[in-house]
Amino acid sequence: MSELRELYQEMIIDHGRHPRNFGPLADADHHAEGFNPLCGDRIKLQLKVRDGRIEDARFEGVGCAISTASASLMTEALKGRSEEEVRALFDEFRAMVTGEGERRGEPPLGKLEVLGGVQEFPSRVKCATLAWHTLLAALRGESSPVSTEG
Repeated sequence: MSELRELYQEMIIDHGRHPRNFGPLADADHHAEGFNPLCGDRIKLQLKVRDGRIEDARFEGVGCAISTASASLMTEALKGRSEEEVRALFDEFRAMVTGEGERRGEPPLGKLEVLGGVQEFPSRVKCATLAWHTLLAALRGESSPVSTEG
């Protein structure tokens, strides 16, 4: 295994075991819930949006290492971004993990690149994208939980 791949796996394990931005966000003004029935991952995402920018993002829930690491890395990447930038980030991330669509390299994914290997395991793509679909639901103000099936 290459050193880079080992480093990426270590980062996923670290974020899976010690997620950043985990816990409730008391003054959240956007929120959504997501569920992956294939493996039981559940997430509750909370955002604080001010003047069209994500000021803070936190999540709660249970899930596999990939699902938790994805939510942890995502919440780190969101802070300070506009809703438009977040949607572009979603598109770029989705293209990376699914192999569908064209990657433009904008916006740069940074640490999120560690999840690129998920593309080799189609059954894990839903684990990696659950938090992201929940994010879009939160921004749209959807009250029904998001499911990876459907």
